[in-house]
Amino acid sequence: LVETDSVDGTLGYGDAVALAGHAAGTITWLPAPGRQLTRGHTLYEVDERRVTLMYGAVPMYRTLSVGAEGAGVKQLEQNLRALGYTGFTVDQDYTSATASAVEEWQADRGLPETGSVDPSQVVFADGAVRVAGHQVTVGGTVQPGQAVLDLTSTRQIITVDLDVADRTLAKKGAAVTVELPDGTTLRGHIDSVGKVAESSSDSSAEQPDATSDGSATITVIVTLDKGESAGPFDEAPVLVHLESERHENVLTVPVSALLALSEDQYAVQVVAGATSRTVPVETGAYADGRVEIDGVGIAEGAQVEVPAS
Repeated sequence: LVETDSVDGTLGYGDAVALAGHAAGTITWLPAPGRQLTRGHTLYEVDERRVTLMYGAVPMYRTLSVGAEGAGVKQLEQNLRALGYTGFTVDQDYTSATASAVEEWQADRGLPETGSVDPSQVVFADGAVRVAGHQVTVGGTVQPGQAVLDLTSTRQIITVDLDVADRTLAKKGAAVTVELPDGTTLRGHIDSVGKVAESSSDSSAEQPDATSDGSATITVIVTLDKGESAGPFDEAPVLVHLESERHENVLTVPVSALLALSEDQYAVQVVAGATSRTVPVETGAYADGRVEIDGVGIAEGAQVEVPAS
């Protein structure tokens, strides 16, 4: 029998990160906030030249052309191959074959067919991104290094500011359920548990072992399990049901089977054939409409009376 505590959380996509551009000119197109972009899609346009999203861990910090070598070259070639361009070997060498594939890609993207790629044409990210907002407007001018978009991950997460006094409820990897504003419940798990407590009064950092005055919290991040989705909900308040206690190998009955003998004493009516008897019981955990009981002469399989529905 699993007891849970419910805490407030906020559904969203995590903290936004500003994307700085590398081109100078006029912004001629921006994606709508909330849009999700994958490999090969346009992040924005400067002077009607598309800036393309590709996947990779190495930032686009230099111009890549024939003769270039390194992890960034291989990363570019991996993306070109994934986008359907062939005729080159995926390695760390930028050859004339790579340049030919780049020219074909540039032609498809409406870019000058130079055969070389510079930071004003490509942005590398760890994966798909979601547009959280704009830092500029269409028609505005930008300079290299200026922020253009605010981006987040496409993965929905729930952020919980958990009271330090309740931190034992949160264990990394533990299963949780998330209740959406419309009552729908989703399965998830705890992805991370903060180690630094923050005071709600002044937002100053405290050590994890600091004495809580009831206002200090730690940040707990919950991710939804594979196949679960909160749909259109964003920045929505949710309830997160955390496991507070687990009782295994116990006898349980419906809560409605309890008979109150006094303020803190209970019994159940055990049925055997055509007869029944009242058996005092001690109660334990309550969860999901059931209660843990222990009583003399009660074993698994015994039948108890419950009110007629």
